[in-house]
Parts: sequence; structure tokens; C-alpha cells
Amino acid sequence: MNIRAAIPEDREAIWAIFHEIVSRGDTYAFDPATGREEALDLWLHKPLATYACELDGRLAGTYYLKPNQPALGAHVCNCGYMVPAWAWGRGIATAMCRHSQLEAVRLGFKAMQFNLVVSTNARAVRLWLRLGFDIVGTLPRAFDHSDLGLVDAYVMYKWLAT
Repeated sequence: MNIRAAIPEDREAIWAIFHEIVSRGDTYAFDPATGREEALDLWLHKPLATYACELDGRLAGTYYLKPNQPALGAHVCNCGYMVPAWAWGRGIATAMCRHSQLEAVRLGFKAMQFNLVVSTNARAVRLWLRLGFDIVGTLPRAFDHSDLGLVDAYVMYKWLAT
């Protein structure tokens, strides 16, 4: 497994992962009909940094890292992670989250916050808790799940600075 900065040649693989994940409407607040150019702009251009995870010569995951807020809140970063279904259960999300925490510290961030972790995304919630994040808030009915309707979402937070 190799995690590195995303490069222009990753665009199509990142789009494929983004489209697979977002079109289901069960974990990300992005419009399930988000088109290719908008998706690539959201994932590659707006964040401070975007990373790609390679496994066996294929892109097995991607994440972005950006300030969660401007100015006086800019010491807290936000990340989003995506792993295609074929790579689930191989430790990709765990590795990317650990990598992102190191990168966040290297880039000067002191904490990491996930703003909208869908409560029904049990695998992600368990993983983030296992990796030291706390649920610091519950947003009642904040996510419109494609199958379940309105479900709760969590705000999760981890202090990174020592």
C-alpha cells in the first residue's frame, strides 16, 4: 500500500471512486448526481491537499485535507475519505486516516474534525472511534439518507497536537 499526493493522472480513478460513493446517497452530503468536473473540483482543487492510496497497482482510496474554518478556526482541519467497494476490508481507510493525521500535524494543524458522519455508516463510526475520535455532537435528522430518509449525523473530533 502506498499513500501519496494525488497527481493529475489520478483524476479518472478519483472520479470513478467519487461517483461510486456519492451516487449511493448514503454517506456523503454531496448531490448524488454531482457531475465529473464539479466532483473533481470539490475533491482535487478546493482542498489544501488531496491524496491517493495505491494497492496492487490500482487506486484503492483517496482523501482530502483542508482547514475546517477560516482564520481563527484554521488550526482545525477537516478530511474526507473514500474507498471503492472492491477495496473494503483491506485497511485502506485506517491507513489513510492515520496518514492524514500525520499530514495534518506536518501542515500545522492541531486538531481534526469530521462535520457530518452519518450515524448509519456504522463501519466509519466504529473506525473513527477506534482511531481516537470522539463524538462531540449529534445532529438530529441532519442527513437525508437515500434509503432510510432523515437520519442523525455526528460531529467527530480529535486533538492532534501534543
